[in-house]
Amino acid sequence: MVDVSQHELVPEHIPIEGAELDSVLEEYGLDRTDLPEIKANDPALPEEAETGDVIKIVRDSRTADTSISYRLVVE
Repeated sequence: MVDVSQHELVPEHIPIEGAELDSVLEEYGLDRTDLPEIKANDPALPEEAETGDVIKIVRDSRTADTSISYRLVVE
């Protein structure tokens, strides 16, 4: 079977936690539940991602070098 998460067109998905997560939520004035959601069975997620985790998604951008977004993993 093909590992979709390693395809060149799939942006990098990085689980974050602890101080980094707290810093992001504080910077934007959000709670975890305010974040957009991503399904736990999404093939782009890293294997270690579990429901309740927050994922940092890093994409290439034409106007900025990179674009960063955050998603909450849900069932």
